[in-house]
Amino acid sequence: MRFARDWTLPISMLTGVIAYFAWVNIPGHEEYNALVNSAIAWIQPVLIFAMLFVSFCKVKIVDFTLKWWHLWLLLFQVGVFTILAVAAMQITNYDAEVVVQSAMLCMICPTATAAAVVTGRLGGNQATLVSYTIMINLAAAVAVPVVVPLVHTGEHMEFMPALWAILVKVFPLLICPLFLASIVRNLLPLFHALILRAKDLAFYLWAVSLALAIGVSVKSLVHTTVSVWCQVGIAVASLVACLAQFAFGKYVGTKEGERISAGQACGQKNTVFAIWLGYTFMDPVTALAGGFYSIWHNVINSYQLYKKRKQG
Repeated sequence: MRFARDWTLPISMLTGVIAYFAWVNIPGHEEYNALVNSAIAWIQPVLIFAMLFVSFCKVKIVDFTLKWWHLWLLLFQVGVFTILAVAAMQITNYDAEVVVQSAMLCMICPTATAAAVVTGRLGGNQATLVSYTIMINLAAAVAVPVVVPLVHTGEHMEFMPALWAILVKVFPLLICPLFLASIVRNLLPLFHALILRAKDLAFYLWAVSLALAIGVSVKSLVHTTVSVWCQVGIAVASLVACLAQFAFGKYVGTKEGERISAGQACGQKNTVFAIWLGYTFMDPVTALAGGFYSIWHNVINSYQLYKKRKQG
């Protein structure tokens, strides 16, 4: 049990990979693919909602504050996203353009809703991270419909419908758990105290959600039809974006004593949302970046949690 607790994330990631390959090797599984896909599409939001609700029970709305590192991270993510868009406009090679677009996707993708769980586990400030999560989701909702048409000049993208599509995709799962947790804290104190006693509940809910996300990522990688070199390019671009954002977040956060929170805010991404962004607003091949990024940031999270345990 101690081994399972200490290595929850690697075990969860491996479980997702094994579960996918076990499923596709079951004779006649094709008949039930649609049912399984529907079940996963329903279970993942429920897990995320429950995970955020448990995390928000530990945080009061009045604790949410604005920090200078919020502004620097917003400028960094939106700024690099825009610069990459301008670069993509100059590229004529398809594979190279897809790689740059994949980097764009990794840069503008909002902070993962699960980042609050990992931040709390690492000893960071969950309240300031949640504040940034809300801000980067709003920034992405504005930046994507403004900047992406510059790259896809042949596509007609109305700003308001695109803005609304992104907000509807993200905010119910971000805001509703917050208000429900506030209601439970004020009206159901005994139930609230019971949730607080289950201190690792949100983490294990995330572990289950991670296994599903890794399984979905493996599926997208296995079924892609793009060239191997294009896949390698996307993998490298997503890795560089991941390392750069963790590094920048930690550097900026250090100045305000919130190295952990800022690092997770900038580096840990909502990769399921990234995959949806790729399919919906960019070249569908770029959705692979979300799958690769899911692997990279969870490897980093596993290493950080390992270091935290070693430090006692």
